[in-house]
Amino acid sequence: MTEISTVFVEGTPRLALDRAGSGPLVFFMHGIGGNRTNWTSQIESLRGSFHAIAWDARGYGDSDDYDGPLDFGDFARDALRVLDRFEVETAHFVGLSMGGRIAQDFCARYPERVATLVLCDTVSDFRESMTPEKRAEFIRLRQAPLKAGKEPRDIADALVDSLIGPGADESARRRLWDSIAALHKDSYLKTIEASLSFDRSAEIDRISVPTLLLYGEHDRLTPPSIGEALHQRIAGSEFAVIESAGHLSNIERPKAFNAALLAFLSKHRDRAAASRAEPAGKTE
Repeated sequence: MTEISTVFVEGTPRLALDRAGSGPLVFFMHGIGGNRTNWTSQIESLRGSFHAIAWDARGYGDSDDYDGPLDFGDFARDALRVLDRFEVETAHFVGLSMGGRIAQDFCARYPERVATLVLCDTVSDFRESMTPEKRAEFIRLRQAPLKAGKEPRDIADALVDSLIGPGADESARRRLWDSIAALHKDSYLKTIEASLSFDRSAEIDRISVPTLLLYGEHDRLTPPSIGEALHQRIAGSEFAVIESAGHLSNIERPKAFNAALLAFLSKHRDRAAASRAEPAGKTE
């Protein structure tokens, strides 16, 4: 079976991706405190049937940082570069939390490039979907300590406790902690600023591609009720709860998550055409 390899999509900024397999492209997008390694289990699960890729978004992991403030739409424009480099017209998009917001934004901007959407533990906006108390807590845990001089690893324990479900094992906690500790501080702060103004709520009713909504049973940041509300607005969508999981449902309960994901993607496999196995960039 194909090993997972790391490739780079050249441009400004240069983007790092993990990839494996061949066939229709499945594009995984991590959350605001994550990186491409959050999706390793999912790549391993899909690589026998799909070409699975997971990126480090700009300013994350091994992708480059960038000058100036972040326009949240920059993520969608970067994702378009990725599809073009793999020479694929359409892809299956899987996004968790911030990654789900990026997938929604991409779908609103480039609907003809989206085969399906899998939106996990995510919102369509912060103002309507999250209470003022939750938004204040979001900022307090993430932004304020870093602006006061702390580093990402200094806030990792508190963030893990706020995000992880009560039944998560130590390996899941460690993977999340490592992701947070590896954040690029300045880029992370810019991402928080851009995320707080994100709002694609008006476009939710216009989503016309097959869509699966996956939410952790014990997700306190984006509880299943948010997913249920999106399910009511997205015509023909499917909704499922990952039992015993918190906000990082793919890491905390990978077997259940992967089973739901593979069942959905298998039904809609051929909506995305096969892609190149490698982009026209550097491979490690």
